[in-house]
Amino acid sequence: MSHAAAHSLNSDGQFPACACCDGLAAPLGRRGLLRGVMAGAAMLALAPRFALAAYGNYEAMILACIDPRLQEPVHAYAQQNGLIGQYSQFVIAGAAIGAVSPKFADWHKAFWDNLAVTIELHRIKKIVAIDHRDCGAAKLAYGDASVATPDKETETHRAVLAEFRKEVQQRQPKLGVETGLMALDGSMMMFT
Repeated sequence: MSHAAAHSLNSDGQFPACACCDGLAAPLGRRGLLRGVMAGAAMLALAPRFALAAYGNYEAMILACIDPRLQEPVHAYAQQNGLIGQYSQFVIAGAAIGAVSPKFADWHKAFWDNLAVTIELHRIKKIVAIDHRDCGAAKLAYGDASVATPDKETETHRAVLAEFRKEVQQRQPKLGVETGLMALDGSMMMFT
């Protein structure tokens, strides 16, 4: 709360003296200056510890699609698999499609760089790529015919997720990979 919000002006047009402002008008002595310098030095000494707070040992990264219909089902999947509080997330159109399809080549570097940083910072053990049915990015990347029937859609995603697993194994060979195709109701078909 600002001083003005906490107090009203007195009849002289000044803020009245209060405990929160005591000493602010007094000149700063050597002891006060020394205390300030010591406090600043202590904060600088602790800065590396604050930076380490971003590090940790987490279970996974979830790669998911931007489709608003999938936000809750992906969260539910994470919850059912004990990942709440144990995963980072990368959300991109098409999920694995956005990471490997030639149609979205400009996006690839951002994803793979982000995965490398997540491994370094969060020490994740695996990545979980969740593609989904009725995905607009799949149609854009591979054409309407690639998703025209449930069987064709499944095969398109199966191939994309196989390519994704291959890419992860080449770039991050120690990382586990789980891939699946999620229906809009949240049910999953896993691919290995």
